[in-house]
Amino acid sequence: MRSGVAGAATAMFLVGTLAGVSGLIQDYPVYGGQTVRYLIAAVIWLVVIRALGLRFVRLTWRETLLLVGLTLLGLVLFNLCVIESTRTSGPALVGTVLGTVPLALALLGGRPAPRLLTGAVVVVAGATLATGLGSGDLPGLLWSLGALVGEVSFSMLAIPLLPKLGAIRLSAYSTVLAVPMLATIGLVKEGTGMLQTPTPAQALGLAYLATVVTVLAFFLWYTALPKLGPGHAGLFAGLIPVGAISTGLALGIATPTLFDLLGAALVIAGILVGLTTTRKREPVPVG
Repeated sequence: MRSGVAGAATAMFLVGTLAGVSGLIQDYPVYGGQTVRYLIAAVIWLVVIRALGLRFVRLTWRETLLLVGLTLLGLVLFNLCVIESTRTSGPALVGTVLGTVPLALALLGGRPAPRLLTGAVVVVAGATLATGLGSGDLPGLLWSLGALVGEVSFSMLAIPLLPKLGAIRLSAYSTVLAVPMLATIGLVKEGTGMLQTPTPAQALGLAYLATVVTVLAFFLWYTALPKLGPGHAGLFAGLIPVGAISTGLALGIATPTLFDLLGAALVIAGILVGLTTTRKREPVPVG
């Protein structure tokens, strides 16, 4: 339980650092950058699998469809929607909508215990306060809702696959599968100019996104998810704005406001409330 809590908290905090670090590659072609990010991560995963001597696991047609759906919705669609929503309405709107992930996972994970549901609502309130409602428009809202679908799919579609694949294989398979999907979108949106020689700062940003936000965060999340269940694990999605605030402060990009700090405090309080539920959870066996 404790290892699951630590893993889920670290994973979502690291995902939150994406916003700040993405500033390092803001001048690099967007979809080309995502393709490079996942390509680097895919190579790392292939090296890890080879080093550990993990054999290839053959999937059934149903499992293959789940894996394709997870990659298409949880990785590709999520990144596409976050990028387009940010372009249309800025980061505040999509950040606020993604703040409802804990509540969505608590409801989709079965009949939530009252404390879990209460904790999820508090986390949503804290994430919303930390992100700020901002101003947006209808296209931005639709892109944000698409990002929400992607984030929820990243967890819910993984649950049936984890017992057979485990965290390492599932992270590796989905990452490898995302590369041609993102490359195709990049060619359509940005043409042959999607790939450029990065500056030192851009190379550093891409390396961080690939190794820390993709490889490490994916592994930690998929390790924690079967231990905690989607409802409890989803509480830690509220740490995404906290990670963003901390990264902005560390990089000197932005100083947290009083509302940022109050929102972060609410998120932590909601997580603590949600984790005190006594409802017995059925662990998901992981191969």
